[in-house]
Formats: sequence, structure tokens, C-alpha cells
Amino acid sequence: MSTWFAQRVLDLVGVATDLYYTRKYGAMARRLGRPGPEPDSRTGFIIIQIDGLSHEYLEHALSSGAMPYLRRLLAQGHPSLGSWRCGVPSTTPAVQAGMLFGNRFDIPGFRWYEKDRGLAVLTKRPDQMRDIRDRLGRSRRGILSGGSCYVSMFDGDADLALFTVSSFGAHRFFESVRGLGIFLLFLLSPFRILRLFGLIVTNYLTGLGRRLVALVRPGVLNPFDVISPLWHAVSDALLTEAQTFGVMLDIYRCVPAIYANYTSYDEVAHKLGPSHGAAFRTLRGVDRRIRQIDRMRDRYRKRSYDLYILSDHGNTASVPFTWRSGATLGRFIKDRLGEGHSVDEALSSDVNSTEKARFVLDELAGLGRRLSPRLRRVLVLSRRHMSRRLLEGQQLEYNTERREDVVVRVSGPLAHVYFNVSPRPLDLIEVMLPYSQLLDSLISAAGVGAVVGRAGLRTIVLGPQGGVAILGADGDQKVDGPDPLAQFGDTAYAAVQLHRLAHYPHAGDLIVLGAVEADGTVVTFEKQVATHGGLGGSQVNPFIAWPPDCPLQPQALNDALDLYPYFAEQYLGQTA
Repeated sequence: MSTWFAQRVLDLVGVATDLYYTRKYGAMARRLGRPGPEPDSRTGFIIIQIDGLSHEYLEHALSSGAMPYLRRLLAQGHPSLGSWRCGVPSTTPAVQAGMLFGNRFDIPGFRWYEKDRGLAVLTKRPDQMRDIRDRLGRSRRGILSGGSCYVSMFDGDADLALFTVSSFGAHRFFESVRGLGIFLLFLLSPFRILRLFGLIVTNYLTGLGRRLVALVRPGVLNPFDVISPLWHAVSDALLTEAQTFGVMLDIYRCVPAIYANYTSYDEVAHKLGPSHGAAFRTLRGVDRRIRQIDRMRDRYRKRSYDLYILSDHGNTASVPFTWRSGATLGRFIKDRLGEGHSVDEALSSDVNSTEKARFVLDELAGLGRRLSPRLRRVLVLSRRHMSRRLLEGQQLEYNTERREDVVVRVSGPLAHVYFNVSPRPLDLIEVMLPYSQLLDSLISAAGVGAVVGRAGLRTIVLGPQGGVAILGADGDQKVDGPDPLAQFGDTAYAAVQLHRLAHYPHAGDLIVLGAVEADGTVVTFEKQVATHGGLGGSQVNPFIAWPPDCPLQPQALNDALDLYPYFAEQYLGQTA
């Protein structure tokens, strides 16, 4: 009798749960006007990405109690947890391209330069990312085909891509809601708007507090900037809430593939460090979102979903090159070249935060068309103010007409240096002839770990202690003197990754790597206290948590490219 009664109670709970989710999310789905696919027997998948969190610092976060829900899941044996290697460059665009499309060819960093076209490439620029995405998609089908993608560089062939750079402006979250659906987003959960407001206020006051500290303890933050923290707090809170709700709605709609990227940890880590308390507090917020999504996945079972939680790369504690040499890398090179030479160097900070603000501006533009003339004027004035305060000064990076003698493009501790004496890639000997003194200065500069160049089909790595490594396509290495790759850990892995990077068509004529100091700190060419993009520390060691009954072997993942065939075979039924 007791078993019969317990089963009836469970059945009743199941009916009530199904009714709750059908009413709550069904109403929103109808207003969105995007019917979901019919549920079938195929298992779907959800990828929750925590941008920039290495396996090492995830372990610290779990042990410190910053992610209690994920810790509980792991203690129960689902999911399993492991470390993998993302490859070089250890940047979001390269990793997402490899994972979503199985192709990251000729994405040499976060920024680079194409000498043959005189084109400065910046991966937060939507038109350039669309071109790259079109190139990636020609050869392979993206793993998000038929699915949804949130807060990403690339869409992975998703049907719905929100807050995604390569699909910027194609889909808008609020504009797609019919009638008063935008307000329904909050009315469906009475405490949602209070939580959102509280999150904005808390984040803004925290940002102001950090800047007050910077008045007496100088770091990478501008202590006099009190406006951009507000916009960053607003945009971060809005995007976090919107994408979490979007994922939960997609589960209700039985979307077969869902990808959501949470970027706050990476942003805070760059400014304050990978293990800073503020960085771990952002992980507590992400942990709550994981809990919400996992509960929806578990309780609404029209389609079964496998849940993956992973990071695209790690972050390594860093010190800016300017603190070691007294100048940016571009300025250092210009000083060594002397009069008659010009150097073009593009630097920016708060990349992810600014990109979020741009997404919010785009949402406001779409929303404005549905407001009254009076409210539209208010909205236009607000957008203008946000654009002026946040996006001014970044337009310099959009100037694709400038051609300088030397172009420097940095991605954390990885820098590409281009010489416009020729539109084609130069071998190391061709750089040494006109710029021999510069090469000597670079190798011996405080904060430079190695300088990489090409020699036909081979790659030459020069170290500051006189060591030289010659790398071949088959992974062979010949080392003369102290191994310049030893500071980066696994020298065989570093050799393979650097050789491939150096022979991308638009890699620099020289590639400069930041040094790994005695305490493990990496020198970065940006104004950051945690960095990624190159080699050294945990930046190439992200984590992945996967369903234990799935045949994933993280120890076999030595590049983001290795994730694509797994998802393609497991969920798309195709052999990559």
C-alpha cells in the first residue's frame, strides 16, 4: 500500500510540475512566436560555458564554497569532471571556432593584421566575424544546427543566435516578443525584477568600491571612471538574466542543442586576478544559473538533455609588460626602430564588458521602434549617451585604411608583429636583415619569454638565454642551448601548437610570447592581472564536466578541435 501511495504522490507531483512549466513557459513561447521543434527520441544537449575559468581555479572555487550546486552534483557522481587543453591561441574566438565548427584555421589571436589586404582584424567587430563565420561554415556543419546560441563569438549554425557577435543584429531578444511580452518576462516570476535591480545595484557599488581602492593601491583600474561601471553592471545583469531565461524557454520548446556562455568571471579576473574574491563571487552567480537550468532540465522532460559545463580557456595570474619594461610592446618597438618608422598598436580594455554594452544598445535600438514618439526620444538620448561614454575611442581599431611600417597586435601574453616591407609573410632571415637590432632588443627585453619566426616549413623559437629551438611539422624538435620552451611546461605540446600558429597565413612575421616568471606569473602585453592567449600557467587548461555515461575522454582533448567530432558524432549522427 505504501509503495502504491508513494507512486501516486510522485505521479501527482509530475502532473503538477508539467502543468506549471506548460503554463509559465508556454505563455512566453507563444508571445515569442517561435514554435519549438516536435520532441523526438533524440537526446539533446546543453553546453554552459564559464568563460576563462581554468580547471585549477575551478578546483579552488569548489573547495572555497563559491559553487555549492556544482560541487553537490560532482559529489553525487554526475557530472564527471576533468581537465583538457584548448590549444594556442588560448582565446575565445579560436576555441569557439574549433569547438562549434571543427575549424579554427587562421584565427591567430583576438586581434591580428592581414598584410595582403591592409586589414586590421578585431574579433569583437561584427562584420569581420560574419566573414570568418561564413568561412568556417563552408566546410562543416556547426554542432548547434537547429538549436540556440547565447553570448558567443560564433553561432555554430544555431537557428536562434542572441547576443552573438557573428550574428549581431540578426536576432533580438526583446524585439522578438509580441505585445507586452517584454513585461511578461518579469511578471512570470514576481521576484525577477527585484533580483535584477539588486544585481545591478550590487555590481555597480562593488565596481565603485574597487575604484576607490585603486586610488590608494594603483592597479589596472581607472579610479576616476564612475560611469562605465554602471553601464557594465546594467548590461551584465540584463544579459545574464536574458540568456538564462532563454535557455529555460528553449528546454520547454525542446530545442535540440543549446549553448550559453557566461563571461563575468573572465572580465573580473582580468582586472583583479583569477582567484580574487570578487571573481569567485561571480562564479556563485553562475552556479545559481546552473541550478536553475538544471532544475528545468530535470523536471520538464519532453526531451531528454545531456548537460555539459565547461570553459573555453583558463586565466593565468599576470603582470603587464609595461610594469617590466616601462612601455607597451608597440612603444618599445618604436623606440628601438628610431626616427623614420611608425608603429601601429591597438590596445583596449574591458573587451567583454564593452561587447555586452553593444548588445544592450542593439536591443534598445530594436525596442525603440515599438515605443511612443516621446519614449522613443528618451531612448535615443540614452543610447547616444551610452555610445559616447562606452564606445568612443574604440573606433580607432575599426580604421582599416591605415598602413604602418610596423603593426603590433596583442592578445594577452601573445603578440603578432608585422612588417609592411612586403605584403606576404616574412621568414625570420628576412626580418633579421633590416631589423637585426630590433630582434636582439626583443629577445633580451625584460618580460619577453620567446620570439618565434618562420624558416621555410620550419619554425624557429629564440629564447632570452641564447637558446634556440627548431620545430618541424611532424612534432620533431632540435634544441641548441637552454630550451626556450621549457618555461611553458610541456615542451612537446608547446612545440606543436606554436608551429601550427606560426604558419597560419596571417600570423605575425614575428610572434612574441610573454615570459613566465619564477613564481608562475605570466607577463602580458595588455593591462591585465590575469591573462590568456598564449602559453604558461593554466591558461591552456580549461575544465569540462560531462554526463558520466557519455563516452568523453578529456585526457584525449588536446585542442578545441577535438571537441567537435565528439558532439558531431554523439548528437548529429555524423562522422567528423
